[in-house]
Amino acid sequence: MQGTLNDRATWLTTVTAAALLPLLAQAASEQQFPSEQGQLTVNTVADGLRNPWALAFLPGGKDMLVTERPGNLRLVNAEGKVGPPISGVPKVWAEGQGGLLDVVLSPAFGKDRTVYLSYAEAGDDGKAGTAVGRGQLSEDRARLENFTVIFRQQPKLSVGNHFGSRLVFDREGYLFIALGENNQRPTAQDLDKLQGKIVRILPDGEVPKDNPFVGQANVRPEIWSFGHRNQQGAALNPWTDTLWTHEHGPRGGDEINIPQPGKNYGWPIATHGINYSLLRFRRPRASMCRAWSTRTMSGEVPWHQRHGVLRQPTFKGWDHNLFIGALASQELIRLQLKGDKVVHEERLLGDLKARIRDVRVGPDGYLYVLTDDKDGQLLKVGLNEG
Repeated sequence: MQGTLNDRATWLTTVTAAALLPLLAQAASEQQFPSEQGQLTVNTVADGLRNPWALAFLPGGKDMLVTERPGNLRLVNAEGKVGPPISGVPKVWAEGQGGLLDVVLSPAFGKDRTVYLSYAEAGDDGKAGTAVGRGQLSEDRARLENFTVIFRQQPKLSVGNHFGSRLVFDREGYLFIALGENNQRPTAQDLDKLQGKIVRILPDGEVPKDNPFVGQANVRPEIWSFGHRNQQGAALNPWTDTLWTHEHGPRGGDEINIPQPGKNYGWPIATHGINYSLLRFRRPRASMCRAWSTRTMSGEVPWHQRHGVLRQPTFKGWDHNLFIGALASQELIRLQLKGDKVVHEERLLGDLKARIRDVRVGPDGYLYVLTDDKDGQLLKVGLNEG
């Protein structure tokens, strides 16, 4: 009888320990950090990602597509399991800052299952430029089918730097592509080139007839705005339906812009920053651009609300805020807005010591953050407002 009781006690201990393991694992993966609105909770959704660059939520709001800069597109499910590479992705030029970059879903994804990718594409002379293409995600989500290139940055001038790029659909279905100037500064002012530009195209790559430069000689008709440096953040303002972007600038010169059709945003003639050689540039003129220096280095520009649907926010402290990931300073930056003005700034998650590449607002109202590393992570960030 005693042996039976001992065996039963051992069995109960084993079962209890087994039941606690998931809870202990969850507790171990959760970290807390201070913020002005309350404690931030950070949970690791997935790790082992190779330099992840962007993510897009699939319908249902739990599973995600994640790009890895070396050239893989992966499915990450609700439990954080990272799937094998999805086939059918184009060959990318994975040199320097190049590789597989942004991913967005078609506004009609529920009907057409179309996925858009931006990536660095090799040219014939050892240089590269940004390209955008689209394909249909198979029902089993294992492959992209019928992938077709719909846009190419011309000419190809990059030797590894400043590709951009972020993709944003507006409410009317136009696709905006935020491009870098390939580290070839004067090209941002050249209207016969696609470096340092925002372009606006139709979902199939055709040029809208009402683009600001359509019909002008020696000007690329795709161009929406110009004079940009290296744009790696973009989002649609859910209250005004206007495009907001931010771009890498030289020392202290990163900018948030609200690009208007046909306008010049200054680079390299005018900037808030200092050249890496420590030479100062001219400051932007108010008539040239609307910009704020954020001293950041990269990331998405997501809003707390999703797809412009005004509803009770998950976290009230983040109402009318936008968030930017910072690579160099390794922070998440919260900007509080009043209208289209930044009225307050807060630096978050510095103790993580992680290069934050992408930030998205999930359907659940939490922030989802990608860290740029050979062993990159997908993190879920919430706010305990007490």
